[in-house]
Amino acid sequence: MELHVFDTIQEASQLAKDVFVKAINENPGCLLGLATGSTPEVLYGLLIEAYKNGEVSFKDVRTVNLDEYVGLGPEHNQSYRYFMNSNLFDHIDIDKNNTNVPDGIGGPEQNAKKYDALLESLGQPDIQLLGIGGNGHIAFNEPGSSFDSTTSIIDLTEETIKANSRFFENIDDVPKKAVSMGIKSILKAKKILLLAFGESKAQAVKDMFELPVTENMPATALKNHPDVMVIVDKAAASLL
Repeated sequence: MELHVFDTIQEASQLAKDVFVKAINENPGCLLGLATGSTPEVLYGLLIEAYKNGEVSFKDVRTVNLDEYVGLGPEHNQSYRYFMNSNLFDHIDIDKNNTNVPDGIGGPEQNAKKYDALLESLGQPDIQLLGIGGNGHIAFNEPGSSFDSTTSIIDLTEETIKANSRFFENIDDVPKKAVSMGIKSILKAKKILLLAFGESKAQAVKDMFELPVTENMPATALKNHPDVMVIVDKAAASLL
């Protein structure tokens, strides 16, 4: 894993933006794996700026997202489809028919199988963007998740529910399950870009680098991938 440490989130996100723009300009029809949450917000803002400046076009880009809450439809303001539209897709020239987020409404197991079939049909993402949870989860693959997992329904841990409660009016509103791309699926990407910012991610970043590969720390699975770029700020790297 290739580590890049920056003083600020802005500087760190600038490198991530450059990686995405280069990939798109080299292959305008590339397949990008995207993530949600607060971590990539600055990156998405920079990508919007790059589009508006004529630096890049998303016209032929295809995307797949990591996950979605079970029970939330695309119009819910905390759904990940809503997040992607409002934080990126609505502001660039991408064809939304080429953007894919798991379906949170309907039969969860059926939705997981449908999304897994879609991933198989689209092939390898050129880049997969990841964040990391405080407990080391990637996508919603919590500690103990199999490294052979494909898209599945995940029971969120109390820690994850508590961490995500800041986005909801109260903790009881946080969904308890999610449809999530599996670790095996994530590792199929040609290149993986993991972003981590803030002191709350420092222990997870340390464990990812220093622990042996173990399903108890899902992010250690990335050691099995040949091309992983980890981009962090100084706070997230403070325990290394």
